[in-house]
Amino acid sequence: MFIIKTWPVLNHSGKVSALGQHRSPLVFPTEWLTVINSNVREYCLIVEGAYLSESEAEHALRDPFIEDWVEQTGRFRIHNMDEIQITPGVTLGSLGVFMLEDRVFEIASNDPDHPLTEHKAKGVADALRRQDMFDEIKVEPRSDDAI
Repeated sequence: MFIIKTWPVLNHSGKVSALGQHRSPLVFPTEWLTVINSNVREYCLIVEGAYLSESEAEHALRDPFIEDWVEQTGRFRIHNMDEIQITPGVTLGSLGVFMLEDRVFEIASNDPDHPLTEHKAKGVADALRRQDMFDEIKVEPRSDDAI
């Protein structure tokens, strides 16, 4: 499969022509996207809190965002996890929580095609600080031997 970039073509009066869209000379196989994404450095959040299990920490991560969603929409269903945006480009359903040691957890993307970039990880960290569910929140590059 190929991605073809298109753009509107304007006629001499500055209006979009009847021809609509024209193809760009920029055409490349979608397999290249995997190569592009594999060069992105993945980041994670290291958080500390008074939670004894991954499940408790996961609830601490999700509950405030779900409560906000319910206040805004009136209801919550599990498929809404992929609609609740924590920060632009990061949904609640795309994050996983992994216990590193007692009361220390890693929060990272569980979607290998959409890793957390440094910018997205900082956005998630800011949102978590506003929710005040964890004692300490740090953004770090994710190790290559991550879970």
